[in-house]
Amino acid sequence: MDSAALADELLAAWDGAGLIEPPSARPGGLTLAQAFEVGDVLRQRRIARGDTPRGYKIGFTNRTIWPRYGVFAPIWAPVWRSTVTMLEGTEATASLAGLVQPRLEPEIVFGFAHSPNAGMDQQELVACLDWVAHGFEIVHTHFADWRFAAPDTVADFALHGRLYVGPRVAVARFGRLGDELAGLGLTLGRDGVDVDAGRGTNVLDGPLNALRLWLQAMQEHSPRWQVRAGDVVTTGTITDAWPMSPGRVWQSRPDHAALHGLTLHTVP
Repeated sequence: MDSAALADELLAAWDGAGLIEPPSARPGGLTLAQAFEVGDVLRQRRIARGDTPRGYKIGFTNRTIWPRYGVFAPIWAPVWRSTVTMLEGTEATASLAGLVQPRLEPEIVFGFAHSPNAGMDQQELVACLDWVAHGFEIVHTHFADWRFAAPDTVADFALHGRLYVGPRVAVARFGRLGDELAGLGLTLGRDGVDVDAGRGTNVLDGPLNALRLWLQAMQEHSPRWQVRAGDVVTTGTITDAWPMSPGRVWQSRPDHAALHGLTLHTVP
């Protein structure tokens, strides 16, 4: 497996909104270690093109959807200045141009004031945080019909497309952050009709715990990637991931008083 060649193929698929054959289905396949090598090459390629890392996304933290996609452990990859939108209000318009088979995920997003370390407990992690927000991640894949193996998803930008981060809430507004986010309930609506609901515990027993577990996994699998002060990290979908098309209006209603619901209008 040629990491650089596969990275270039995936970057061309990103640029052209095209489909490619999953690397795991090709002769020789693709291992998880190789997939992270591809991810590192992609990171270097995107920086060389002038983009700036803005933080990370963690995917497949929601155990309830693992059997549907055949992926049974978290994945991750950088997010970018070109793909992250920090909202000033609670409403946004998202163009689906350039996205391949997009789906919507309501998530909890963290902003960092200090760099965390692997092995920190939840209380130590909270001391590294600046803010918490609710956000929408649009995920997409360059593999037809959302059929892939876990290493494919790692190589394919961890399926990241766009991230819309809602109003940021200071960590000091929360009492017991881990417990409150684990107990969070969230309802997802489309065009004014509720279509799904989930709880924070779906995300590896809570978004803060997902963050803790991810830092440990990242040290093992992608140690060259570090979380820096100012980074954002989105922790995975609380509900299922819902197919998107232009002309729809998506709404979210988190039941925590400090977190704002969002409205997202989709256009071509």
